[in-house]
Amino acid sequence: MAKILLAVSSHDVLGDTGNRTGYSVSEAAHPYNVFVSAGHEVDFVSVLGGEPPAVVFDGEENDPEIMGFLADEIVQAKLAVTRPASQVRSEEYAAIYYVGGHGAMWDFPDSPDLARIAIDIYERGGVVSAVCHGPAALVNLRLSDGTRLIEGKRVTSFSNEEEHSLGLVDVMPFLLEDRLKQRGAHHSKAPAYEAHTESDERVMTGQNPASAAPLAELVVAELKNTLGTSPR
Repeated sequence: MAKILLAVSSHDVLGDTGNRTGYSVSEAAHPYNVFVSAGHEVDFVSVLGGEPPAVVFDGEENDPEIMGFLADEIVQAKLAVTRPASQVRSEEYAAIYYVGGHGAMWDFPDSPDLARIAIDIYERGGVVSAVCHGPAALVNLRLSDGTRLIEGKRVTSFSNEEEHSLGLVDVMPFLLEDRLKQRGAHHSKAPAYEAHTESDERVMTGQNPASAAPLAELVVAELKNTLGTSPR
């Protein structure tokens, strides 16, 4: 089966609030379980390497998948020493899945190494996917011919309404929905916090935490169709 790369943020400060942020554990745990259950191998990468800052939101401690992920010794051993993006060989992977969490808004867009990995995977016929704030990784991606990866494609992401509901509009470095539109993407969204995904030419996106597992299922389905030609 394929190898899939889960990308998580290394950024741990929520703007100028003094509050901690990082990657969303739920948005890593649910897709991880989908991928492993489908027989795929999963590795982790972060922008800076080492142990990335993890966020478990109120109420998520009641989610057995999240608790199982946090208690899994193999998973936690991998997360404790994530490779920095600069050391990842993209040719090993058939797909990359950008995990959300507000930290992604600060370090995903301008990481040249994450960009290299995604473009290499995509141009070899692989899948680029991102959930919630994870699509921040897509806003600056350009293909080898100079065109933007998301230009003209259907995408989704954490919406302006959802950001307003958290009171973080003025904290974010930019509004993700707006930036994706500015980059030429066709952005769609469901009502706040309802699951919603988009898939367009091997670029796959999910709106919010509820979309993490459905997005992973889309990736799995796409890999079934492309494993004959995609890297393994």
